[in-house]
Amino acid sequence: MKWEDHRQSDNVEDRRGSGMGGFGMGGRRIGIGTIVVALLGGWIFGIDPLTMLSVMSGGGGMIQEQGPAPAPPPGDTPAAFVSTVLADTEDVWTSVMQQGGGAYRAPRLVLFRGAVMTSCGQGSAAMGPFYCPEDQRIYIDLDFFDMLANRLGAGGDFAQAYVIAHEVGHHVQNLLGISGRVNSMRGRLPGKQANALSVRVELQADCYAGVWTHHSQRSKGWLEQGDIEEALNAAAQIGDDTLQRRAQGTTVPESFTHGTGSQRVDWFKRGLQSGDIAQCNTLEASRL
Repeated sequence: MKWEDHRQSDNVEDRRGSGMGGFGMGGRRIGIGTIVVALLGGWIFGIDPLTMLSVMSGGGGMIQEQGPAPAPPPGDTPAAFVSTVLADTEDVWTSVMQQGGGAYRAPRLVLFRGAVMTSCGQGSAAMGPFYCPEDQRIYIDLDFFDMLANRLGAGGDFAQAYVIAHEVGHHVQNLLGISGRVNSMRGRLPGKQANALSVRVELQADCYAGVWTHHSQRSKGWLEQGDIEEALNAAAQIGDDTLQRRAQGTTVPESFTHGTGSQRVDWFKRGLQSGDIAQCNTLEASRL
């Protein structure tokens, strides 16, 4: 991915030096191995990231939003990459939503280490990247990308870009009012049905990531041979079925909250091939 020398977003906050790195666990810093265990556990038992936020913050009380954090320092290559991808999502979604008669408000992206305070509760690196609709921020501990490559076999810069684009997809859902409607519905459903609805939301975010890829490549032409395959591999490796087999040797479909690897790949491809958010209506699709 030829990402260097492109615009970087001004909407990146660096909280890695905020002193919150020792989240729980008796004061010990969470390592990559713990991230894998907790991340897999959350997906396997049907816990979505916002529910985990509530649990980790001790009951779900809203936490006051912090003031603006500084931008990443010059020369920080991983942060520069994230900022560049975020900038392109801003360009693409501004154009896409204008064409649909709407307006795009860009999210802010927070880099943190270990743990972070959000308006949705206290978050942890163990959750992986997540989006908080209450403050319209995406939260990423960059150690997640090392885990993605080294533990899950999904390395590559465009695999990382796909993860960022997926979280931006949740922001788009929030702007379109989809998140609020779905969360209201989930609160009235039993666990199995609530999980099934979560799967549809996650697959739509994958489709939106594909829509971004479609328009991004058309405008910049910055993808190289093998980049799309990196994203498809990442989608497959973080499917519920793949993660469950890796962790426990079997699958429990009723606990799925993100979709199977093949479903995630298929919906990403649908967005990629069409570039049309209307093709991403997973909530009404008869077949996923």
